[in-house]
Amino acid sequence: MAARLWSIRVRWRPARGLVLAWGLVLGLTAGSAAIVFGLVREPPRVAPAAEAASAPARPRIGSLKLPPRPTDFRRLSSAEREAMVETTADGLRLPKISPSGWMPWIAYSRRYAPEGPAARVGLLVINVGADETLMQRAIDELPGEVSLAFLPGTADLVRWMGRAREHGHESYLMLPVEDPAGTVERGIRPIEAAAEMVENVRRLRAVLARGEGYVGVVMPAPGPISQQDAIARPLMKEIADRGLALIEITPSSAASAMYQLTVELGVGYARSSTVLDYKLAGQGIGINLNRLLEWTSEGPAERPRHDFGVLQPDPRSIDAIVAWRKRVAGQNAVALVPIIGHFECRDACMSRMRTQPAQLRP
Repeated sequence: MAARLWSIRVRWRPARGLVLAWGLVLGLTAGSAAIVFGLVREPPRVAPAAEAASAPARPRIGSLKLPPRPTDFRRLSSAEREAMVETTADGLRLPKISPSGWMPWIAYSRRYAPEGPAARVGLLVINVGADETLMQRAIDELPGEVSLAFLPGTADLVRWMGRAREHGHESYLMLPVEDPAGTVERGIRPIEAAAEMVENVRRLRAVLARGEGYVGVVMPAPGPISQQDAIARPLMKEIADRGLALIEITPSSAASAMYQLTVELGVGYARSSTVLDYKLAGQGIGINLNRLLEWTSEGPAERPRHDFGVLQPDPRSIDAIVAWRKRVAGQNAVALVPIIGHFECRDACMSRMRTQPAQLRP
């Protein structure tokens, strides 16, 4: 999966027009739960490493506000958490919507101050778990606002996800899909275009049962699984019925079949084409982080921008994020928020959330 991502020359993308931004929903009441963003111009692309290494030093970025830590996570009782688990006849523990209406993608997301800046940036570290030392570093050293997407084959995954939560990180599961250039996890059968619908759903459930307390799943690369409605529909129906969210990592600006299904089925959705560690070299990651922040901060007040970038849990990536965070921590026109702050929640999604009004409160 990872190798395929780095083979794509990625360009920045603007926020979609007329999207309901979940980040602002957190600060609104049930009666005014969405704010509409307009279209903005195409942002500058992330500099490939060869360019970044020779690029002149960027001017100091003028903005980044971090939310106060007391906003972290909702406090859920053990009974409330258990109500969001279905134990199947074959012993799988799967996420589900609780009888009262709580959806895992809201219940387990990290909260942040809704009164903060409307312009937002986010960071998602993907494929966490292949290396235990790097996984521990990512959890322990990265700012809590950085979200983590774990490989489902990670040993003792439930414990690691719990540890990530204790350190302030939202958790996601990487969705294993067929990809000749991607990684293959031992004991995990990928979802395949040629497999029967029932078999793909069975494989999806096996993956979902690997972790607990996560927000949703991450589609790591575009392909037949995400582009063909006949393949994507049963998978998205399972994700929707279990109250989970979807993140797509794709360079395409065209709406995928999976995206269209999130709108139809009322699933929280986010996408990014911004690979920040593309062709690692020199200070490339730091420069790309600055460009992400610059592009976001340049948006007009009436149409605030937001975007998030993805990285691998590479030692240089971790070091670069920690150093960048220290440099910009005292600035306050753009908020660094978890990935939940970059989600869309359209009409069907908002209707589902209103079944449990507490989900609309910060």
